[in-house]
Amino acid sequence: MTQIGQGTPEFTAQIPGAVDAAVTLAWAAITDTGHRREANEDSYMAQAPVFAVADGMGGHTAGDFASAAVVTRLAEHGGRPTADTAGIEQSLRLAVDDMGRGGGVTDSGTGTTVTGVALTQTTAGLAWLVFNIGDSRVYLLSHGVLEQLTTDHSIVQELVDAGHISREEAETHPHSNVITRAVGFHEAPIPDYRLIAVEEGSRILVCSDGLTKELTPYGMRHFLMSTETPADAAKQLVDAALANGGRDNVTVIVVDVIGVTGAAPNPHDH
Repeated sequence: MTQIGQGTPEFTAQIPGAVDAAVTLAWAAITDTGHRREANEDSYMAQAPVFAVADGMGGHTAGDFASAAVVTRLAEHGGRPTADTAGIEQSLRLAVDDMGRGGGVTDSGTGTTVTGVALTQTTAGLAWLVFNIGDSRVYLLSHGVLEQLTTDHSIVQELVDAGHISREEAETHPHSNVITRAVGFHEAPIPDYRLIAVEEGSRILVCSDGLTKELTPYGMRHFLMSTETPADAAKQLVDAALANGGRDNVTVIVVDVIGVTGAAPNPHDH
């Protein structure tokens, strides 16, 4: 378990190339081992412009090493105004190299998921760059609607997409833990990407599957809607996951967009 970045009630990032343009954020992050695991193989990075969760695999030491390698490399973006796909992919490639130098842990089959958001500059203005490898997730709460922004790279997601099982059946499927893509395992770490607007008043949730195994989207929306601060939201989400069983490590980052000033028009989601 590696935790990088502290929560903050308010942080203003200046937008490069635009006069008096800035975005003000607040965020909080929490991780917990849960009730059934001996070690916490989750790691997170919560420091503007990047907010990411990595869920390690391959056994206690190996999984922890893999997730730590990813967030440590992503943390090199910390303090910069924005990040982009090239920078994120370079960080992930370097993390895989780091795993390979970690005393042979890759030989035992280590790897990690990674998912998150990064402030990025586009030709249309500022945007959130959503990135994902594996089955950790990013959600957006906007105008009372909770939307899952990432698609799981998993066996059960492929079965759902093919129409063989329902979303409800996927939750209890015997292969629910089997993912089809990861950072590590000798494959190129290239995420799926999505751009969404940086919208004032919106709330972003980045989480490992230790949360989504224990809470339905309805439950997650309830805690995101009923809490005022990111710290309160993150704590109540983790507490609820633990109360519902806590079968896995659970990690939560909640990011609020408090204000956007003087920025160019935001890009449409695509």
